[in-house]
Amino acid sequence: MIILYRIICLILGYGCGLLQTGVIVGKLSGTDIRQHGSGNSGTTNALRVLGFKMGLVVFLGDFLKAFIPCLIARFVFKNMYPDSYLLFVLYVGFGAVLGHVFPFYLKFKGGKGIATIGGTVVGLLEPLMIIILLVLFVGAIAITKYMSVGSISLMIEFVITYIIFGLCGLLCFDMTIPSSRNAFIESCLVAVLFAGLAIYKHKANIIRLINHEENKFHFKKQEGV
Repeated sequence: MIILYRIICLILGYGCGLLQTGVIVGKLSGTDIRQHGSGNSGTTNALRVLGFKMGLVVFLGDFLKAFIPCLIARFVFKNMYPDSYLLFVLYVGFGAVLGHVFPFYLKFKGGKGIATIGGTVVGLLEPLMIIILLVLFVGAIAITKYMSVGSISLMIEFVITYIIFGLCGLLCFDMTIPSSRNAFIESCLVAVLFAGLAIYKHKANIIRLINHEENKFHFKKQEGV
């Protein structure tokens, strides 16, 4: 049954992730953001193409489509598996990211999933972890002026912070119970998948960073859009 729960969490998360906020908001504004900027349907390109206000709407949509189902998963599984429920929350979040990044009805070409991953991280409801990651994310962007650097560093920092919190007993897992310890290890692997997928989707950004060709981040709407 517990394997079935994992599958259900992934499927439900994927269904929520299929809501491509950037495409919807862009079309309501008379613009297909996939035809402008980086061609990406996520928050960063929406901010560049549509401007701050519409970009913020896209961010909230991409954030909430992971955050809300993660909260539901937390509510459902916390009583059933009090020492491992965060594993199921991560499965829901990972499903949402997969739906965002690989929407079947858009030929599997979606966004990069950073806002959706953010919704998952906040959905874990670990305040200290959220504050640490937010400070590091904003700090990386403020220092480098590159959204891609902030996004990539956020993924690496999420995995490291999650593992440290788990080992320090700051998450729901109980390392003295074999099943809970195994669930923690599995959840760490899911967290690594989060990071790996996000970094892979930033491969073009990494190449541009190496070649000093990456555009610095700003909120100004592109002219002519």
